[in-house]
Amino acid sequence: MSDFSVNLLGLRIFISCIGIVGNVFLILSIIKTKISRVKSFEFFLLGLATANLEEILIMNIYDIIILEAAITTTGTWQCRTLKFLTVFGEISSILFTVLICIFRYQKLRDADKRVSLPIWLDSIRSAWMVSGVCVMLSSLLSFPIFVINVQGHAENDTTSTNNCPPDFFQCSKTFCPIINRCYKYLFVMLCNLLPLIIITGTSCLIIMVLLGQRKRVTSVASVSALSQPNRKSKGPGLQRSMIAVLAAMGLFQVDWTLYLMFQLTSSPADHPFWAEMEFLISSSYTSISPYMYGIGNNLFSLKNFIKK
Repeated sequence: MSDFSVNLLGLRIFISCIGIVGNVFLILSIIKTKISRVKSFEFFLLGLATANLEEILIMNIYDIIILEAAITTTGTWQCRTLKFLTVFGEISSILFTVLICIFRYQKLRDADKRVSLPIWLDSIRSAWMVSGVCVMLSSLLSFPIFVINVQGHAENDTTSTNNCPPDFFQCSKTFCPIINRCYKYLFVMLCNLLPLIIITGTSCLIIMVLLGQRKRVTSVASVSALSQPNRKSKGPGLQRSMIAVLAAMGLFQVDWTLYLMFQLTSSPADHPFWAEMEFLISSSYTSISPYMYGIGNNLFSLKNFIKK
């Protein structure tokens, strides 16, 4: 059991280091561009990377320093503040992911008819506004952490005496305040399930649009080949940026599906390594996605790495 705990801790440190390096490098790669030249998509990536970095750092502080060290004298407000910041970063990361997915679909839809005309989210002012809405929603949805009752944990739970429980949603069978239940299902529905449905549906729409464009390009190329046999047609195909977005969306769907199953079917009392398992699932996307976005959008390169 101790060897397993050491292995989990080592894996946790490894993923955290990967996530910190990837998100910091993505932030620096975007910031190096003059602010007047930053596009909406890069602005959304900057918000996502910042939320990812905040979540990874605060989650490690909360889980390792507070839980692993078992500092029972830690004040409740300090505990709740750390948990608030963790949930805030998690929700912000999810909302910025939804925003990126919707933005890419809007840019791709009717691209042939729109040609070079911008969409509403292309405006940096609009990008600032929707990003502010994401931050505001994240704050509002995280605020109940300060008011829910955390003293109703199972009697046999070894963390019940700790002011910082591994799961603020968990209640004992004999005592579970209604506010805990309401917040848990509100959080799961609005912050996990709904974004998962939106991203899954939008990803399917993106794939359908890409397949339709590919068919049109193939048809045009065939006609051009008949009329001009010596001329090679260049279809747009799948762009690197779009492939990166779809890959990141796929990773998001896998991770948060597992997270939902884990949250709804398990409890800290049943799993001694609850904090580590939850961290590994929730941090996979925040740690790996920066590399997908960075490589797919030419933000990560050897030249940029040497400069940094």
